Amino acid sequence: MNKIKFGTDGWRAIIAEDFTVQNVERVSMATAIWLKNNFDKPSVTLGNDCRFAGKLFIDAVARVMASEGILVKMCSNEFVSTPMISLATVELKTSAGIIITASHNPPSYNGFKIKADFGGPAIPSVIAAIEDLIPDTFNQATLSVADYEKQGLITYVDMEEMYFKHVEKSFDLDAIKNSGLNFAYDAMYGAGQSVMRRILPDCTFLHCDHNPGFDGQAPEPIHKNLTELSELIKISGDIDAGLATDGDADRIGLYDHEGNFVDSHHIILLLIHYLVKYKKQNGHAITTFSCTKKIEELCAKYGVSQETTKIGFKYICELIVENKKPFLVGGEESGGIAIVGHIPERDGIWIGLTIWEFMAKTGKSLRELIEEVYAEVGSFAVERYDLHLSEDKKQAIIANCKAGNYKAFGNYQVEKVEDLDGFKFHLGNGTWVMIRPSGTEPVLRTYAEAANTADSFAILDATKATLLG
Repeated sequence: MNKIKFGTDGWRAIIAEDFTVQNVERVSMATAIWLKNNFDKPSVTLGNDCRFAGKLFIDAVARVMASEGILVKMCSNEFVSTPMISLATVELKTSAGIIITASHNPPSYNGFKIKADFGGPAIPSVIAAIEDLIPDTFNQATLSVADYEKQGLITYVDMEEMYFKHVEKSFDLDAIKNSGLNFAYDAMYGAGQSVMRRILPDCTFLHCDHNPGFDGQAPEPIHKNLTELSELIKISGDIDAGLATDGDADRIGLYDHEGNFVDSHHIILLLIHYLVKYKKQNGHAITTFSCTKKIEELCAKYGVSQETTKIGFKYICELIVENKKPFLVGGEESGGIAIVGHIPERDGIWIGLTIWEFMAKTGKSLRELIEEVYAEVGSFAVERYDLHLSEDKKQAIIANCKAGNYKAFGNYQVEKVEDLDGFKFHLGNGTWVMIRPSGTEPVLRTYAEAANTADSFAILDATKATLLG
């Protein structure tokens, strides 16, 4: 049998190729063994997002878990988001949570995410231990889900309702609803669609219907995938902000009233600004290696301690859980952000509501709030190219990075290199370019930061020419 490896956020593979019922059962068995080794009376929270065959796969997980005597709390909903599973894991006090999802990956993928009992991604050491337990073969459990229900080993919970109540008590929804502001929400056909209709029913909704193929597009909330939302805002003329979430609703995409994309770097800065300057909170900020240096500058200005981790929210979560410092914000460039007052988990809806509450409470536009941040740290732009390369070419580029062969990218001279996770080449005057292979896709990612968008793309173009030349 093939070796199954988890990436930066769970195990993902192409449906019917490697993501099969048998392989899901193998991973489930390893997880079950780990749970029995670490808990006296193990239990698990279980659900699936909107992807193809989600119900088939969670039934397979449930049967394996129940066959090992593990109590299964299964979602009664047609689909749930990853944050719903994480929250339910905490509220139901289960030993772990599992969601069948491939998050933002293309429609042909599905995946298996493991959540710890504290309501965030299982830490890397736990994932490594479970990987080592995956059997080469597995004999399928013979009893059905219905059989295990009769035994009391599988029960059902409305996890969307649980999440909705948590939102109601945590946000001033009346302030948002009565602010006079108009909002739009794009679910990207993902798992946020149902609960957002409940939270803010007067929103303008886009792609909020059942489409497990995501209309052929990867449900990743980046601008190239959200042009319909952007155009809707521009054409309408009366939408004050747009929110998008990915396939399992843990990542965020954001737009201002002119239909301009607001990236995660700016969102993290806005959150720090709101929580510290307006709400008078403090704590520790944790961001990944690909984030803007402006976060460090704003934290220093506001007296907020800051830490940089490898890329992958699991590293942020590990520090949130194990750190002795009070937590404030944790975020990554790819749209995964967590804040104080919620579970230690990425949550696109939660972060979007926080920004909308910020707007409602201040009466200011998203652009005006961003200008407040710029007044503190200056303007900037971080842009990204994803280079789809052969594995040989990708590995050759990484080998050149390791060997220190890149002294310049076009006219941009390298002054210093950091290699915490990938390779960040500092080019002077606060500019940099970063090169890193994706942990979940056959892609080489390149990022660049400069004072404005044009300069960032100029650096990326020079970098691409150097790497592929």
